Amino acid sequence: MLSKEERLRGLLLRGLAGESSAYHEFLKELAAHLRAFLRRRLARMPEEVEDLVQESLLAVHNQRHTYDPNQPLTAWVLALARYKLIDLLRRRSRTDLLHDPLPEESELLAASDEEAANARRDIAKLLDGLPDRHRLPILYVKLEGLSVAEAARRAGMSESAIKVGVHRGLKALAQRVRSKP
Repeated sequence: MLSKEERLRGLLLRGLAGESSAYHEFLKELAAHLRAFLRRRLARMPEEVEDLVQESLLAVHNQRHTYDPNQPLTAWVLALARYKLIDLLRRRSRTDLLHDPLPEESELLAASDEEAANARRDIAKLLDGLPDRHRLPILYVKLEGLSVAEAARRAGMSESAIKVGVHRGLKALAQRVRSKP
């Protein structure tokens, strides 16, 4: 049985190869995955979830040509969704606190999509240098938004090993970032 990552990746790659039914199924399944991911993060703003799902799907569609098949699909998708979430929170902050007019939507989308692609590349470079016992917990828990229990099952590790892996991996990444010129 295929994991969710493998299934989504297979559907996307078939869709990119021209199989429209596979691409349609990819977007449908991805929407459900994004909805769950965003509901957890927008518990106080449930009315924003569906709009953010649609914005994230649009970003995935518009940036599908930038996906590197050698990289985890869900990490790429969730990076795009996180940038959409950050955009939403910034817009909320501006309108709720400063009452500034919002920039044009196309400006927001273009900037966030480019930032997401750059962030994805940078994160992949940083994570590549970590051993699996640190890289996988960070990937699953922090980037894909899985629970510790789900990450433990997927990685074949104990829950405590996942927690330790996240902690030590983030510590190693912070040290790396501090030591770079």
